[in-house]
Amino acid sequence: MPDLPAAHKLRVGRYAEVSRIYLLTSNTHQRRPIFTDFALGRLVADQLQNAQESGLVNSLAWVVMPDHFHWLIELRSGSLSALMQKTKSLSTRSVRQATGEISVLWQRGFHDRALRKDDDLVKMARYVVANPLRAGLVDKLGEYPLWGAIWV
Repeated sequence: MPDLPAAHKLRVGRYAEVSRIYLLTSNTHQRRPIFTDFALGRLVADQLQNAQESGLVNSLAWVVMPDHFHWLIELRSGSLSALMQKTKSLSTRSVRQATGEISVLWQRGFHDRALRKDDDLVKMARYVVANPLRAGLVDKLGEYPLWGAIWV
């Protein structure tokens, strides 16, 4: 096997399964807190919604934090790599149009975790949407504007 960066070595031999539940995470480049500007975070949220509306995923829960997002999905078609490439590319384009800034928005790659059948989806969704509480950004979940879940 050629000498690959560590993130790529993790992906060798892995594949995504349609109808499987995944927790996806992507960080901004150099963990810049770009989405403290909620209008810019909303542009990312719009792309998560776009993936749902286009039939790529069933979006179960999501949160856009200042420097990353978490997204609990059921994959409906395609691959995780294609999904994340499209989501990150379109959100980058939207943020660039809004700010006029052309710097890199996202770190390369993403983290994914396939959930097992015995994993509690509601518990995982609560974990996702409670990120702003754990980070000390708000005192109550309803105070944070960049999250959603199908159970709400």
